[in-house]
Amino acid sequence: MAAEPLSQKEIEDRLRELPGWSLDGDRIARTYRLGTHFAATGLVVHVAGIQEELDHHSDLTLGYNTVALTVNTHSAGGAVTALDFELARRVEDIAPGHGAS
Repeated sequence: MAAEPLSQKEIEDRLRELPGWSLDGDRIARTYRLGTHFAATGLVVHVAGIQEELDHHSDLTLGYNTVALTVNTHSAGGAVTALDFELARRVEDIAPGHGAS
């Protein structure tokens, strides 16, 4: 079953529930700043596990002590869907200190 694109209002409403996340073009995005490179790498590993569990893979960029995620649903033509917000919520649940950025 394909994920349905969310309306602009639905996206805005859901973003209000995820502080730190924002709309970046046709994706939702967040950058986490962690204390060390080791912590940032650990977050990437945990995010990869969530992605596998959901069978939904975001773009991840690892910096020295940062992890940037950009998420949209390729099977919905690159639109933002509820699946993107499920992934974001799960990442928030495991991000150290909910990753201030």
